[in-house]
Amino acid sequence: MTADLLAPLREAPERSALIFDVDGTLAPIVARPELAEVPLATKAELERLAGRYLLVAFVSGRSGAEARRLVGLEGPRYVGNHGLELDPGAHELQAQIAAFRDTVDREVEDKDLTLSYHFREARDEAEARAELEAIARRAAAEGLDPRWGRKVLEIRPAAKADKGTAVQALIQEAGARRALYAGDDTTDLDAFAALADASLEHVVRVAVSSDEAPPELVAEADVVVDGPSGLARILTRL
Repeated sequence: MTADLLAPLREAPERSALIFDVDGTLAPIVARPELAEVPLATKAELERLAGRYLLVAFVSGRSGAEARRLVGLEGPRYVGNHGLELDPGAHELQAQIAAFRDTVDREVEDKDLTLSYHFREARDEAEARAELEAIARRAAAEGLDPRWGRKVLEIRPAAKADKGTAVQALIQEAGARRALYAGDDTTDLDAFAALADASLEHVVRVAVSSDEAPPELVAEADVVVDGPSGLARILTRL
């Protein structure tokens, strides 16, 4: 079944886009974001695909610069902050996020347009989550968009930009008629929905599953693989 779904992409690479989330999809989830690595074998496959397909792109929760550093390939497109980097009002949104950041006395991964409060290493996860729920309520009261991911609370500006709008923009810019998107978390549901609404000839939505994967992602997927190693096997078949 998987081979049948991939065949239209493989047979027309000049019309096909391959778009990937990064953390948890290409790079295994680790205790701290700065420790993440894309395996060398996966990088080699991505480099091969970038030379064959119309578009290979990465849409990450990291900044675009950090996603580029982590993947380590020149040539593909990188869009960071869940697509917010493509928003024409990004400078104003950055100021809004910075103002909220300065009111919260807690370690944060500051990505300029979004804030990530991780609790994977918390001694008491329930207590940490309760503290972050209070931060989420404050953010919502200030007109920001709090979202939960895999052991993380993300605070975003309330802008009409997400991985779905980024995927649509990338596909339109490239002129692709067929596309694959792979992701592992709730933010990737926006990309799944965008593919379904893009009126393309063929789409493949890949859920990279784990114990932490949202059930909705798996339910919406055309293909489900087990972790980044499972996705790496898909890459070899494209």
